[in-house]
Formats: sequence, structure tokens, C-alpha cells
Amino acid sequence: MSKHHITTVINGDPVEFLCAANQSLLDVLRNDLNMTGTKEGCGTGDCGACSVTLDGRLVCSCLVLGVEAQGKTIQTIEGMANGEQLHVLQRKFLEHAALQCGICTPGFLIAARSLLERNPDPTEEEVRFWLAGNLCRCTGYNKIIEAVLDAARELRGA
Repeated sequence: MSKHHITTVINGDPVEFLCAANQSLLDVLRNDLNMTGTKEGCGTGDCGACSVTLDGRLVCSCLVLGVEAQGKTIQTIEGMANGEQLHVLQRKFLEHAALQCGICTPGFLIAARSLLERNPDPTEEEVRFWLAGNLCRCTGYNKIIEAVLDAARELRGA
């Protein structure tokens, strides 16, 4: 099977890769680009563990083909921190103990960042609605919601 040459920008860096026409973006990220922060939970778009943003749109990378990344901008969990300085959402997840096994955490963080970029002052209901596509088998979600709301307050300077 022939491979396609793809040029894209991932976390601000130009990236080129070869992928098969049927290869998912998740597989490209993890297996070809060694970006293992994005996790595979279900492979069917139901759990949100593989969430990334593609041209600013929150997507499940298991449902996007690698060839669809051509000319697009991708943000993954690897690009969330600024060097050693964690993003406020990452810090708040730690402070609120909003993680356990960690499989779902990257997807929650990407989804929460996507929410806060659109709505810097969400209500609890809006946070719950926005994160509804992300499933966690370990927590009761409350600490995750609290962490996102606390991060929103800090980002707003409230």
C-alpha cells in the first residue's frame, strides 16, 4: 500500500510524515511520531482519551485519518506545558487530585483547554456538558470539574 506525504504543524512545529490512507491520526501520533501522550481508550470515538485539536476543533484522533492532517494545525497534550512550566489546567488537575490512572487525563486536559479558549467563564453545567465526551473509569468527575473551574478563575484573574 502506498503512503501519503503529509505536512502539518503540531504544537507549533512543522512536521512531515508518511502514512497509509487508512491510518488514524492517533496511530500516526503515537506510532510514527512517538507522541504517546495522546491515549487510545476505545478506538471508536466514545471515550475522548485521544482528544486533540485540529485547526482549533476538538476531535477524537482515533476517528480522524492521518491524511486529513494535511495543511492543518494540531495541538496535542505534548504542547500544553511551556517547557517545565505546566499549563494552569495541568497544575489544577494535580492540586485537585483530578486524576488517577491517567489514561483519560490528556483528553480531559485538551477538552478543558478547548472549552476555556472559547468560554473563559463557564458555569459548572457548561463544563460538565463540554467534557461529556470524555469518560473516566476511576474518578467521580467532581474533582475534574472543580479543577477546570479553578483554572478558569485563575486564568481570568478572579
